[in-house]
Amino acid sequence: GYTHAPTASVRPGTTRGGRVPVGELMEFSVFVEQLLEWIAWWNTEHSSQALGGRTPLEAWQQDPTPIHDVDRSLLWAFTLEDDGRIRTLTTSGVRWNNRYYVGEWMAGGADAGTKVRVRCLPHHDHEIEVFDATTGKHLGTAHLADAATDEQRRALRRSKDAEKRRLARALAQASRRTRPKYAAVTRAEQPKRLGALTSAEADQALTTAHLTDAAELALPDLIPPTTAPSHWRTPAAPRPTNGPDPT
Repeated sequence: GYTHAPTASVRPGTTRGGRVPVGELMEFSVFVEQLLEWIAWWNTEHSSQALGGRTPLEAWQQDPTPIHDVDRSLLWAFTLEDDGRIRTLTTSGVRWNNRYYVGEWMAGGADAGTKVRVRCLPHHDHEIEVFDATTGKHLGTAHLADAATDEQRRALRRSKDAEKRRLARALAQASRRTRPKYAAVTRAEQPKRLGALTSAEADQALTTAHLTDAAELALPDLIPPTTAPSHWRTPAAPRPTNGPDPT
């Protein structure tokens, strides 16, 4: 199971859509271990009628087809994707996907101005491989500059999860509030919607929704208040309610 897989329902906490409770899920490391055990059994112990009762390993070892070992560097380069663009190496590194990547081999900026091409593994955008655009020579690996810390990534995930839960609750509430009800009929006619609503009630509901949206967007702690400058005119202190007038 995958705990973050989409479900047929937007309501949080439901098990619709085939989701398994978290307590019943297998840990990823345990899954990988069992999968590797199964692969070893299938290749070395399991016999197949299609292979004449042999195991896949026995069929592989008895196959007379010659095997040629390929250079690992060629295999590694074959897994990389290239967007086909030519970039310029600068003193800030190489820019890719609107972010800068740097490597130790770039120290000193001696190669600034070199035309390069970028290749990387799909979805592995934390590092890229830089190649000379003219000769195709591999210049080195570059890593994301100013990468976020683990704590920052965890905080961002928590924030996104909280926002997802809030939107799910809002959608569920809106669905319940706006679900129409119609009068029963005994002949073919246009449906008549039920539920009386005054103009004042509609205006109040719209105002409440507007204020709620504005309150959720407000960031009162973004810029903490500071002491006003001495040359500003500030409101006078309130006069005491008891005792003689100081004037």
